[in-house]
Amino acid sequence: MPTRTASAEWQGTLKDGRGTLKLPAAGYEGPFTYASRFEQGEGTNPEELIGAAHAGCFSMFLSALLTKAGYTPNSIRTSATVHLTDGPTISLIELDCEADVPGLSEEEFQTFAAQAKEGCPVSKALAGPDIRLTARLVS
Repeated sequence: MPTRTASAEWQGTLKDGRGTLKLPAAGYEGPFTYASRFEQGEGTNPEELIGAAHAGCFSMFLSALLTKAGYTPNSIRTSATVHLTDGPTISLIELDCEADVPGLSEEEFQTFAAQAKEGCPVSKALAGPDIRLTARLVS
């Protein structure tokens, strides 16, 4: 399986500084600031990117489970609301999914959705992966 890389650069102090988040494979580069993370300022933030990753991963994993069981989803739309609380800490992620899957009962759908929530790689990563750090001080 491939590995993926994203990067960030921050310049300045926490409240007055600014940063750039980069997702090279997607060709995305966007600004983030204290205001875009902790207030309602313009730009993105790490939590928004985590939410997008979680929603995308969940939708794909649910599609895989449904397909393996013989269903063909027409669409799966998922949003993720990431709650950042004091600490700061990500205290809650709410996944909200709507799916159009012909022939699937509500009971079966709920079972597959619960399996996707537990099994998607981003859900697993958010449960506590091994994080390795290499840090260098440069002048």
